[in-house]
Amino acid sequence: MVLQKENTVIGFIGTGVMGKSMALNLMKAGYKLVIYNRTKAKAQELIDAGALWQDTVAGVAQKAKVIITMVGYPKDVEEVYLSDEGIIKNAQAGSYLVDMTTSSPSLAKRIYEEALKAQMFALDAPVSGGDIGARNATLSIMVGGEKEAFEAVKPIFEAMGNNIVLQGPAGSGQYTKMCNQIAIASNMLGVCEAMAYAQKAGLDPQNVLKSIETGAAGSFSLSNLAPRMLKGDFAPGFYVKHFIKDMRIALESAKEMGLMTPGLELALALYERLAEKGEENSGTQALFKLYVEK
Repeated sequence: MVLQKENTVIGFIGTGVMGKSMALNLMKAGYKLVIYNRTKAKAQELIDAGALWQDTVAGVAQKAKVIITMVGYPKDVEEVYLSDEGIIKNAQAGSYLVDMTTSSPSLAKRIYEEALKAQMFALDAPVSGGDIGARNATLSIMVGGEKEAFEAVKPIFEAMGNNIVLQGPAGSGQYTKMCNQIAIASNMLGVCEAMAYAQKAGLDPQNVLKSIETGAAGSFSLSNLAPRMLKGDFAPGFYVKHFIKDMRIALESAKEMGLMTPGLELALALYERLAEKGEENSGTQALFKLYVEK
């Protein structure tokens, strides 16, 4: 069963850097939205565009058939879904619950089980692509849950992304996102080191980028974040504090599996050092500052 657009009200909880753009793309695709965010001012653009504001999470849950969440930390996800004022206690049976936050795989499984008891369908669907992908509706969406629920909401995913893969049962989306973050973590070290090295060698780093970004060294970070580093643009497409959260989840999960992740450990240590310098609200490309500081 595919949900019909004209009969589907989407609840969207969490309208931050990425959430706002994702919600706007859903509205552009013709969906009706009811929204909630802790800070109402951050949702004003959506309200102006026609989204219906609710003062509580429960209010959104009661009015929507599909409820999407894009919040900050696993503790926020737990509160939004599992508290007495949360989604599962207030949504109608048959609702589709889609957490697009990068969160804990074990929490995703717990939400799935609690939703099942309440006759609801839960999917964990974290994303990759940063603010650019959210704005351009080109996000990679990694999904865990039942195939029937995935197929029902797939058109909704298609309004926000273009690489949408059902990875397996509940928790699989979050496990896949951890793979993504582990790969990014070590790659960011390499990008920062390469740009710092180019500067130290007296090269023009912009010219260096022209030569290396389309070769074997090419990556999203090299093409999209290295130019920001070099311009001194450290505005967040993805916050340092949220990347630290993701890496901690990945490291904890890897340790549970007995997996060695030295690149991840080093990246986490460097980002924690960056945060201690007051850069927790900067974009992840701010790591470059550690490499070029005097």
